[in-house]
Amino acid sequence: MSSPRIHATSDVAADVEIGDGSSIWHYAQVRENCVLGENVIVGRGAYIGTGVHVGSNSKIQNYALLYEPALLEAGVFIGPGVILTNDEYPRAINPDGSQKNGSDWEAKGVIIREGASIGAGSICVAPVEIGAWSLVAAGSTVTKNVPAFALVAGVPAKRIRWVGKAGVPLTDDGAGNFTCPKTGARYFQRDANTLAEVEK
Repeated sequence: MSSPRIHATSDVAADVEIGDGSSIWHYAQVRENCVLGENVIVGRGAYIGTGVHVGSNSKIQNYALLYEPALLEAGVFIGPGVILTNDEYPRAINPDGSQKNGSDWEAKGVIIREGASIGAGSICVAPVEIGAWSLVAAGSTVTKNVPAFALVAGVPAKRIRWVGKAGVPLTDDGAGNFTCPKTGARYFQRDANTLAEVEK
């Protein structure tokens, strides 16, 4: 494996754990106590907050903002300009008018499961969990948990289709059966919010 590549203009805290083959590009900032797995790509101008974990083979595109305590499993795609928030009820000041500090609120994180993709310009409002292999369409605002394999879109985001591991919408074969037109993989819908891959 190759050593991590860190561009000279990036700002990476000294205690960040960076896996082999990872790249951190121009003007990106990676804060203290972060963990980046192997082959992670952090694009230009991206921000990764304190203690965020990013799984191996994930891609974080330009100017994405990942606020702590976000957790990304392996193979997650974060599109350009995506925001993962961390303050459920944001305020700059307390009721008495004093400025809030770190002890005045509790950070809530976004969890993104294996293989999921968040399209460009989307906002995931914490606390929320994005299911494995799901796809959030560009420009969406996610305010509720997203099931595995769901394609969600809109403001607020709602499920409009199912997608397979290849990322393309599945073909509805009827009676809860679906097929991936790209790979031929088969899926079965157990209920309104649950789709599972059929074992070969």
